[in-house]
This record gives sequence, structure tokens and C-alpha cells, in this order.
Amino acid sequence: MDPVRNPYAPGAGQRPPELAGRDRELRQFEVVLERVAAGRPDRSLVLSGLRGVGKTVLLNALRSLAVKRAWGTGKIEARPDQSLRLPLAQAVHAAVREVAHRHRDPERVEEIAGVLKAFALRTDLKDRKAAGAGRWQPPTDVVAARGRADSGDLELDLVELFTDVASLARDLGVGIALFVDEMQDIAVPELAALCGACHEISQQGAPLVVVGAGLPHLPAALAASKSYAERLFRYVAVDRLPRDMAERAWTLPAATEDATYEPQALAELYRLTDGYPYFVQAYGKVTWDVAVDTPITWSDVMQAAPEAEAELAVGFFGARYDRATPAERDYMVAMADLGEGTGDAAVTTADVARLLERKPQSLSPARDGLIKKGLVFSAERGTVAFTVPHFGKFLRAQR
Repeated sequence: MDPVRNPYAPGAGQRPPELAGRDRELRQFEVVLERVAAGRPDRSLVLSGLRGVGKTVLLNALRSLAVKRAWGTGKIEARPDQSLRLPLAQAVHAAVREVAHRHRDPERVEEIAGVLKAFALRTDLKDRKAAGAGRWQPPTDVVAARGRADSGDLELDLVELFTDVASLARDLGVGIALFVDEMQDIAVPELAALCGACHEISQQGAPLVVVGAGLPHLPAALAASKSYAERLFRYVAVDRLPRDMAERAWTLPAATEDATYEPQALAELYRLTDGYPYFVQAYGKVTWDVAVDTPITWSDVMQAAPEAEAELAVGFFGARYDRATPAERDYMVAMADLGEGTGDAAVTTADVARLLERKPQSLSPARDGLIKKGLVFSAERGTVAFTVPHFGKFLRAQR
């Protein structure tokens, strides 16, 4: 088959040609946008799931829905070594720009820009240096407001900033939507401040929503930061695709190129990928390139599988494995050994220590390092699991 016309698109956060299996989430968010713009309160949204299930793709699709409704939008990707204030200021600035040019009161727009500048300028010097000289700077053509969003208390400042920005959007009958990827990497105090601000904004009925995405333990992290967080957000677990949706992700793009699959080929593709969206695209792409003609057969899939596995071993699994220290690698190998036969379900830290013949306390640095690097997560105290599907299988295959 012509590789130039290959319809599949594996990539980090790259939208596939057919966003299968996410219709329900898209419809729900459309309702949220309509309700909030109409002045009816609704909850912000949190997406959680393993890596490779399409959280970022879905986050971007939700943002596109907001853009189509003329909302102001902004997006950040949280990092564990970065304060939240400056990236949020940048995201809010992007959202304001999307609505400001339609506002009839330039003085009102300038006033909001001054509040945004005041908020950004309260960023600590060390965090400004961490952002780098070439990074975004607050607006220079307005004067920073005084006594508004500049107290230094992040929660209070966010409430005031969100209130003012939302009021600008309300004048136009729309709202503001802020999208936060890798939300689990926000420091606990700042996560609590963001939750507190969202709570206050929700009580005001202001047209502003926050949509977060992160690893499976994100809901627990939010609940730990603020007790009411479990009621503050609508939580959506983003998981692998059921077989009919995975087949849709293969067959519909192929149909645009007048190609089809034999049923046995689709069955084998699903067995190999388990319906994880990134794998669906990766195996689909290689299988297309291997196939000589349509319909694509079981033999084509079997011929393509080793090449797809090799590409994943280098780009998807290997790149993550290489980030780990020797001690962290030993820890993950032990997890993989314990997970064999259980589908790499969560294992206890005590079992990992027992297998490595170490005291659990001595392994805490390795475990904490893996959590910080986003390679494992702990949904329950005393347990750990891989954030990447099939990672245990990959590690076992290396021996």
C-alpha cells in the first residue's frame, strides 16, 4: 500500500484521523459549554488514564469545541519543576486575546490586561529564571493593576483573576476554558489553590471552566489537596477502546483510501494492541505499509507486528526506560516480574522489596523517583503500577 497515503497517525498528542470511542465525552462537554455560557453552573472536568490512551488528544478535541463556540481558551502543560503562576498567566492571556478583539469597551479590556499583568508579576524570581529569558512575558503595553490579583496568595489571586476574565467573556455571551495537561505534576499547595479558585468561581456562576488531564492517580491527588474536590469536578476515566471502536479507528480511515480489512486481520490487531489508542495507530500504520493490496490480511498483520513492536520498543518504551537510574530499573523489573500473569496489575511495595531482598524503606528513593518521572503511580497507599500499558511485557521481553 502507498505509504504516502497511509491514513494512520501515531504521535504524542496527535489527533488520529478517526477519534473513535470518545463521542460521549465530547457530547458531555458540549452540554457543559452551553450550560455555563447560559449562566447555569456546571462542574469542570478531569480526564485521567494511563499513557497512550489519548488523554491529550481528547483534551485538544475539547478545546476545539470551545473554540468553535467562540470561547476564549488557553492551555498549559504542568511540570513538576515549574510554578503554576506564570504558565497560568500565559494561558489566561491567550484566552483573553481570543475574546478581547470582539469586546466593545477597550478600556475594560485594558483593565483586565492590567489585572493579568499584576498576577503574572507576582511570580517568584526563581520561577521566572526557571522559565528562561526567551519564555512568555506579561503584556508590556498596559500598566499593572494594584490591589487586584497581586496579593501573592495564589488562591486569592486566582479567584480575582478568574472573576475578572470570566466577566469579560460574559459580556460577549461566551466563557473562558483553561486546559491543563499533566495535571498530576502540579505541586500540592498549588493544586489546592487551583481547586479553591475553581470552587469559588463555580459558586459565583462565572463562565469559566478548567479541564485537567493526568495519570490515574490524579483524582486521588485532587481529593487530597481539597476535601471537596471529589464533588468539584466531573471525573472521566479515559481507557482503552472496546473492540468495535478500535475496529472503527482502523476501518474508517482505510475506507477513505478505498481499502478494507479481513475480519481475521482486525481480530489479530486487537489482540496485539488491547485497544490502546496509541498502539492502535502504531500497528495500523506499520500494517498499512507492509500490506501489498486490499483487503489487508491476517498475514499482513503478522508480518508487520515485529516491526511495530521494534518501533514501540525504541520510541514508546525505550525512551522511558532510558530515563530511569539503575536502581529505578531494578525496581521496575521487579514490578514486571510480579505482574506476569496478572496483566501487570498494581503490586505492593512490600512484594517488590521482598523480591529484591531489600527493606521497603531503602527502596523509597527509587519508587519516588519513578513516580516523579511519571513511570509508575500509586493509586492506593502501599501499591504501585506502571503508567504505560504493556510496559511490564516490554521489560520481561528484554531478558
